[in-house]
Amino acid sequence: MARTSPAQQHYQRTLAAMAAATAAPGSVVTGSAYDLMCAKLITDRQRLKQIQSIQRKIEVKRELLPEYQSWIDGALSAGSGAQDTVLTTVFVWHIDVGDFARALQIAQYVLHHKLKLPDQYNRDTATLLLDEIPDAFIQGADIPGVDAIGILKQVEQLTTGADAPDQARAKLYKALGYACIAGIGEEDLTPEQLPIAEEALQHLQRALDLFNGIGVKKDIERLERRIKKATPA
Repeated sequence: MARTSPAQQHYQRTLAAMAAATAAPGSVVTGSAYDLMCAKLITDRQRLKQIQSIQRKIEVKRELLPEYQSWIDGALSAGSGAQDTVLTTVFVWHIDVGDFARALQIAQYVLHHKLKLPDQYNRDTATLLLDEIPDAFIQGADIPGVDAIGILKQVEQLTTGADAPDQARAKLYKALGYACIAGIGEEDLTPEQLPIAEEALQHLQRALDLFNGIGVKKDIERLERRIKKATPA
């Protein structure tokens, strides 16, 4: 699909806003504009299904996502909570490619209106957020310009009160602990670093409380030793 012009993007945003605004909450978005976007989504999903490499799938999703941004903008600006398969699918794609800021912007709308994810994802939105975004940081994702702590705290805020497996929520606090530790390094702590180290310890202990097998016991022991060494007698 050719890259759309600013005028085409504006037109697509307008169509999306109209489609989203005219659909009643709890119903399904309809209309010719939505049908066209669904047809595009089907074609793009078929293309992705033919690719075996996970890395290549991510690259293709990254190429495709700009073509959906105008639709997303229109839906978020005027939507009343009708089910939108295009929106919920590309929400997950944003997580897949590491565009967490945009994913969380969409997630706020999806969670507020209790939209369901497409069946192939087998999880609700809160659980998916708790599983996927923290895990990316735990696995060492280093995304230029991304504030890991800020992103993870947005996940915490959006999922507070949601019913999700303890193992998934434990990932969030493990990732928060690791993000705090990344900010203070592995050298001896300075007095100024103590509050961050203590916050990291709280997150790791919370992760362990939620799921004993989360794998942070050694991290907690090391951090406790570092904090003790740096704390004035």
